[in-house]
Amino acid sequence: MHKENTIDHSLRATWQAVAKMYNEQAAKHNSTMATAFVLLNIDFENGTPSTALGPLMGMEPTSLSRILKTMEEKGAIYREKNPDDGRSVLIKLTDYGKEMRKVSRETVITFNEAVRAFVSEEKLNHFFEVTEKINQLIAERAIFNKAKSKAV
Repeated sequence: MHKENTIDHSLRATWQAVAKMYNEQAAKHNSTMATAFVLLNIDFENGTPSTALGPLMGMEPTSLSRILKTMEEKGAIYREKNPDDGRSVLIKLTDYGKEMRKVSRETVITFNEAVRAFVSEEKLNHFFEVTEKINQLIAERAIFNKAKSKAV
């Protein structure tokens, strides 16, 4: 089997192209895709507990800590004691962070609209069904178990 015909190669190559595209757009605003991703996951009005951000984004705490430190240095976020839980901190957007979040959101919307202009709704639905099934198989640890389930 050629690597170009494997599912994992296609997923990885496509994601790398998407990530490169997003990083190029983010660089125009002195930012990164990772920073934009964090901005999009912080509640616009109320902020988000720092302990919730990592799991929300599937990111390791050490990587997230570095990104948050950089974002704070650039003035995109600030930390505030959580009034509901004195042990945790809320990550909140500054006015600059809110503007950058809007830019990030528009970039994601533009990408999605462009893809939707060239790919039918039916094909997109199939794409989402396939990615959902892959995630389900992985979550259920069904990929490398001896008992294989039938294709649906």
